[in-house]
Parts: sequence; structure tokens; C-alpha cells
Amino acid sequence: MKIAIVSGSVYGAAEEVAHAAAELMTAQGLESWHKPRVNLDELLAFAPDALLAVSSTTGMGELPDSLMPLFCELRDRFPQWMGKPVAVIALGDASYGDTFCAGGEQLRELLVDELGMREAQPMLRLDASESVTPVEDAQDWLVQLAAALKA
Repeated sequence: MKIAIVSGSVYGAAEEVAHAAAELMTAQGLESWHKPRVNLDELLAFAPDALLAVSSTTGMGELPDSLMPLFCELRDRFPQWMGKPVAVIALGDASYGDTFCAGGEQLRELLVDELGMREAQPMLRLDASESVTPVEDAQDWLVQLAAALKA
């Protein structure tokens, strides 16, 4: 199974999680591919069987600038991914209240609700106000995701 990992980060934490996810997925026997600032044509050329989206949340609950072009392309071009497995890791800070992990929520809504992808497992929310080790915090969830994708 081929899994594409897309990511958007402001300070680098989401990129670190995405990079670690790619390594873990490969170690679990999946063909993983991660490219920061990927565009939709590059993503479609990889022809993924599954998608993992990793995003931080900026400002008042927006996606990072590095992920916005892909988000808009997905929304505007609507690739035929209905039923393909998808998972989302959202990074945020709970002290921001209503906008906590809102970037990930936007991605999940687009991928699952609008594009019709099948959520392989519930979205993981990583809270920067509770931990400074998002890569470690995501490990168990990523192992579970790899197992779900291989099943």
C-alpha cells in the first residue's frame, strides 16, 4: 500500500511529525512518500492508496501558509478519492480555546466530508500546552494507523 503524507507547519513541529510518520510507515512495510509544499499534480503522480495529513494551526484557526495551496487545489479540483483511507494529525494549543486544532479540523472536513474519503482512525489532536514532544506523542497512534492500513 502506498501512503502519501502531506503536511503544513509554521515552526516545524508538523513537518517533524510528518517525517517521523514517513519513516515509521516505511518500517511497517508501507510505501510512504512525504514532500513538504507538495502540489496536487505531484500528489496525484504518486497515486496514493491512502493519505495522512499533518497540520499545525495558525492565527485564528487557519491552516499554515505552506499547506493552503494544496488545500485549495483539493477543494477546487476534487480528486476522485471517495472511499480511500485517510487520517489526520492536528497540532495546536488548547489555550487558544475554540481554535484548538482548527487547521486539522478543516483538513478532516475537506477530506472526509467533502471528498468522501474514509477515516482510517479518528483524528489525533496534539496539544502543545501539554507536551513538547509531538513526534513521540504520535508514535502509538501512527503504529495503529499502519496496522489499520495493512488490515
